Amino acid sequence: MTETTTAVETPAGSKHATVFRAVAIAEAISWTGLLIGMLFKYVLSDNEIGVKIFGPVHGTIFIAYVITVLAVRKPLRWSVPVTLAALAASIPPLFTWFFELWAQRTNRLS
Repeated sequence: MTETTTAVETPAGSKHATVFRAVAIAEAISWTGLLIGMLFKYVLSDNEIGVKIFGPVHGTIFIAYVITVLAVRKPLRWSVPVTLAALAASIPPLFTWFFELWAQRTNRLS
């Protein structure tokens, strides 16, 4: 008896979608960290450590998100309005995560 293995092909955009999801969620998490750091710095105490840590982390991930959007837009076949929405999502806190959820529900990550 010989076993036959069938290779499961992944959709062409799945690698790009996975990278986009990871960076979008990381950007939202870093925003959250920065917001918590700002809460401590400006409201609860004068402790700047949260902003000193999460400021550069968020800045780096923000830049990575913008580059990622521009890199995956063609493989994921995003229109100009979808690409602009993805870029605009990087401005308000946590909107990259909301955009990622929307893109998943509307099949823009496949």
